[in-house]
Amino acid sequence: MKILLLGKDGQVGWQLQRSLAPHGEVVACGRSECDLSDTDRIRSVVRAVRPSIIVNATAYTAVDKAESEPELAYRVNAEAPGLLAEEARALGALLVHYSTDYVYDGGKPTPYVETDPTGPQSVYGRSKLAGEEAIRAVGGRSLIFRTSWVFGARGGNFVKTILRLAREKDSLNVVADQVGAPTPAALIATVSGVGLAMLKHGRLIELGESRLYHLTAARPVSWCEFARTIVGLAGQSPGFDLRLKPEAIQAITTDEYPTPARRPANSRLDCSQLERDFGLQMPDWQPYLERMLQLLALKRNGY
Repeated sequence: MKILLLGKDGQVGWQLQRSLAPHGEVVACGRSECDLSDTDRIRSVVRAVRPSIIVNATAYTAVDKAESEPELAYRVNAEAPGLLAEEARALGALLVHYSTDYVYDGGKPTPYVETDPTGPQSVYGRSKLAGEEAIRAVGGRSLIFRTSWVFGARGGNFVKTILRLAREKDSLNVVADQVGAPTPAALIATVSGVGLAMLKHGRLIELGESRLYHLTAARPVSWCEFARTIVGLAGQSPGFDLRLKPEAIQAITTDEYPTPARRPANSRLDCSQLERDFGLQMPDWQPYLERMLQLLALKRNGY
């Protein structure tokens, strides 16, 4: 069985190369091999590989920049997934796709479930929701995971940004009225592999069926709490030379830190459906963060 992985060099794609390997021959493509803004290239790659499963780990993720580049954001996040769904249906293949907490407006006081009304507040969120809708409209087989606050040792993310600022600054202001679950890229990849294993063992997705799951780590926190944890843990490691202390990270409101794109105040996603169907319990994110910091420390020390 062939698996076509798109976005091999991203945070999730990098991890997926390992978690998908036990399930078939993985043909992994980065942007240079398959740029999702190029529709002709998408079709030619899929038709050349003829996979049984397409895993799309590529997205336009520059949330603020998307406000000034809506056409590109929609081309990558909405049009390309729809095109991949068309190609998958023609082959009888399964499409695995990743979406985001930004499809919600963040106004709900409790965690979102998959059936809650959407209401994206940004170009990025609207483009990702349009991608979900395009996949479902095609009518092939698909598995969509909504996740949030992704981090990992590969690529850029909030953890690396905080570490950089912690080396440069004695104090820092971080938003405290946005809450969500930091989610390790490794966890997303592992759960994706579990899903494919279950499909192999008889829990098939029928033609025309699109399954949607929320996939995040346990224990939501604010961005401010997350930043304090990052600095506190990194400060205990000899691999980091930080000026910033956790207690010097000040909590501020979203209004005090305006950005081009609006973020959801509540990004908490209820993963109960995923846990029931997959027989899993979502783990806490902190052990993954500790492991990431260990890897970064080794890299900084030349190991």
